[in-house]
Amino acid sequence: MNELRRAIQRAAEDLGFDAFGICDVDLAAAGERLQQWLDAQHHGTMSWMARHGAKRWQPDTLVPGTLKVITVRLDYLPEPMDEAIQLLDHPSRAYVSRYALGRDYHKIMRPRLQRLAQTIERQIGAFGYRAFVDSAPVMEKPLAQKAGLGWIGKHTNLIDKDSGSWFFLGELYTDLDLPIDDAATDHCGSCRACIDVCPTDAIIAPYQLDARRCISYLTIEHDGPIPEGLREGIGNRIYGCDDCQLFCPWNKFAQLTREPDFAPRHELDRATLAELADQDEQTWLQSMEGSAIRRIGYARWQRNLAVALGNATDPARSIDEALAKLAQCEDELVAEHARWGQQQRTKTRKSTLEHNRPET
Repeated sequence: MNELRRAIQRAAEDLGFDAFGICDVDLAAAGERLQQWLDAQHHGTMSWMARHGAKRWQPDTLVPGTLKVITVRLDYLPEPMDEAIQLLDHPSRAYVSRYALGRDYHKIMRPRLQRLAQTIERQIGAFGYRAFVDSAPVMEKPLAQKAGLGWIGKHTNLIDKDSGSWFFLGELYTDLDLPIDDAATDHCGSCRACIDVCPTDAIIAPYQLDARRCISYLTIEHDGPIPEGLREGIGNRIYGCDDCQLFCPWNKFAQLTREPDFAPRHELDRATLAELADQDEQTWLQSMEGSAIRRIGYARWQRNLAVALGNATDPARSIDEALAKLAQCEDELVAEHARWGQQQRTKTRKSTLEHNRPET
């Protein structure tokens, strides 16, 4: 089994994965924390998080016969973090979470995991397995921590002390009794950078995230109106949020991705809000072909743009014209957010005038 483990690790490296580890299936402690999070209603409208019961923390009930889990990591940071930080709250440009700038990671990682399983089959013959990439009731971060790929930080993302946190995870549930790795230990210490920098105070305590306040949840998972009290904090973030990673000290060790498919598409890393708002649905669908963004749908995309346009501080007429157009949208969800955006622009103008008014 030790020899097989080494062969699997070599195969994972050959397939381009950046890290590899193996763990057992005891997730009882993680399951208890998950239940506490659900009981506090911190999952918001993500009702699927409460489904499937113990299958999340008992992998062998989700896939009967599972003995060990192989976890792999694929880095995705497409550009230096300084460039992303400069874009935060830009007066006219949009901010898209760095993981979504390129090709949908599901389309990249799942086939590679399948090829990894096929490599194992060529070594030992048929065996029981199932591949997962951010799908099904799988607790990927606790599994990765047990497999030694990093620890779950105070922002609830996984962090590796040598590589930071800009990576995707994938798993192979197997019926192979492979040797396991040592679990990673916590190295957050007294740091609270992620807590202090969160624009909407979603990290309510160390290791506790209230998704209902999280910009990633609000702009991606939540399909209803964004609470007005949180809209200003969203700034120009139209899909996801990276602040807690951008300002994490451990990410000074992060490496740029080696995967060309994660490079930004359609200049999403520099697009203006007005340009994006000008896209009709057909154009948007074409430009988002093969992107993880496409799954939120055009209406939710427009809703997010309406909020960001309202927060834009650039006085350009194109921003007001974009908001005016969205305010006439047949979808009331979009129209209401655009009307809020118009009011927000008016409030910003008045504040600027009062600030610039000469003293008498």
